[in-house]
Amino acid sequence: MSHGPAAFDLSLGEAEFEAAAALRLSQRLIQVGIALSSETDLRRLLELIVAQARELTCCDGASLFIREGEELRFFVVNRNEELRDLRLPLSPSSIVGYVVLTGESLNLPDVYGLPPDLPYAFNPQVDRQTGYRTRSLLTVPLRDPSGNILGALQLLNRLRPERPANLAPNQVANWSQPFSELEVRVAEALASQAAVAYQNVRLREELKAAHLETIFCLAQAAEYRDQDTSFHLKRMSHYSRIIAKELGLSSHEQELIFYASPLHDVGKIGIPDAILQKPGPLTPEERLIMNRHPEIGYEILSKSDSELMKKSAIIALTHHEKFDGSGYPQGLKGEGIPLEGRIVALADVFDALASRRPYKEAWDLSDIFRFVESQSGSHFDPQVVAAFNRGRGEILEIYHRYREPR
Repeated sequence: MSHGPAAFDLSLGEAEFEAAAALRLSQRLIQVGIALSSETDLRRLLELIVAQARELTCCDGASLFIREGEELRFFVVNRNEELRDLRLPLSPSSIVGYVVLTGESLNLPDVYGLPPDLPYAFNPQVDRQTGYRTRSLLTVPLRDPSGNILGALQLLNRLRPERPANLAPNQVANWSQPFSELEVRVAEALASQAAVAYQNVRLREELKAAHLETIFCLAQAAEYRDQDTSFHLKRMSHYSRIIAKELGLSSHEQELIFYASPLHDVGKIGIPDAILQKPGPLTPEERLIMNRHPEIGYEILSKSDSELMKKSAIIALTHHEKFDGSGYPQGLKGEGIPLEGRIVALADVFDALASRRPYKEAWDLSDIFRFVESQSGSHFDPQVVAAFNRGRGEILEIYHRYREPR
């Protein structure tokens, strides 16, 4: 009888310890949920999901599977590797395929000891190729609030607390233990948060794509009237982003310039066809009308509160300004010209010279590069020219990728 109270006290202490651990994990899950919901970049979101899964469950590796039709898109981070993007067929005979198709979590203490009569099996091929040894494996479905299964989160080798630091791949299994029921619940909760965050990011990307497609179609409407093509818009927008990158602008600014630059000539919608499509030289009066297209473009685009449309309006207004002040419509000079206008000015002229048109032949590329260099400080900003030259390899790759059909 003397052992009864001591045993009771020990069990009470264990219960309190487990309750405290559960409370800490719940609080951490709330923080993780907030972090996931605020992430807008898909790849960073996927990286965050697998990183948090490893941390919350103290496991050695994590993989994320997204269902795309009859395939699983496979994002894996094992130990200190980069996030890798692979694909594999969706099959109920694989562990992850079974989880995705049935919605059932699988907590396997030792994947090499699975009975042969199970509907799924562990594939040891990756272990054999890498020298790694998987033992404990937890796979949970990514289930959205409607019950749809978007994929699965897979965690491998739950590490024992007393493990040595910097374990070699072939030593990890020796310090692996099964995932606890609490860790299963944590992984399932994290997977549900991940599913919602993934859906939100995908929806945002789809809306953005639809918005940008509308913008591109509007830009093409102006270009077709001027006998240019969608290839011109693709090339000059890529050139603009390359120059912006070489100037050290943020990825956000690079993206804005990339998507805003195709609208640079949208103001040509307001120019009469008799002038816009005239085969010969323009009269001074016609030139004055033609030179109004930057202001017309600005008037069309500047009415929007969208950050992208505001950037488009600035580019439309200033891409014909010249660094020495001899451009139009405002005769701006030097750094008085917005940087995005200076960037697109060079990208647009380069592509115009490199393109064949009914009224001219394409210039030789070497001649264009020499011309751009000769116009540094007069037509073009010298810093923009230097950035253009640093990105020459990428620019030539874009030039060849989007060449117009002969």
